[in-house]
Amino acid sequence: MESTKNINSSHDHTGHYPWWLDNLADDVTGEGAAMQGVLHGAEAVRSLVLDARKIYENQEFQFTGDYGENGFLEEYTCEIKGEPTRVVVTVKRNADGKAQHLVVNHRPRSSVMLFARIMGERFAGTPIAQYFIASEASEKTTTR
Repeated sequence: MESTKNINSSHDHTGHYPWWLDNLADDVTGEGAAMQGVLHGAEAVRSLVLDARKIYENQEFQFTGDYGENGFLEEYTCEIKGEPTRVVVTVKRNADGKAQHLVVNHRPRSSVMLFARIMGERFAGTPIAQYFIASEASEKTTTR
């Protein structure tokens, strides 16, 4: 376990990079309120998280730190296309200390839906697209 990279609410969170992103178990799973289903595998989960980070504007962390024996939390605010968004990330570590399961929850619901649409557009034509809302343009192309 790596507790030296934990940040609590009294520290500066500028430039925070999640320790777990480079420490994913090969069979990691990821899910969230904006997704339909559970994403499997380190490559797919890493790709989704890196792409999601690109759309977060003005990200400010309120808390990052361990909880329980195998858990880690991140809580932050950001904007997605100007929409105020709050996010809670839970990470469960396996026996080797690697991130085994991630859950990312956005709120309010309008931000959940916006995130799902944006990710659907960004991942259109890839296997990850199936977990998100497809744009009308992609639906028309795939149904013809």
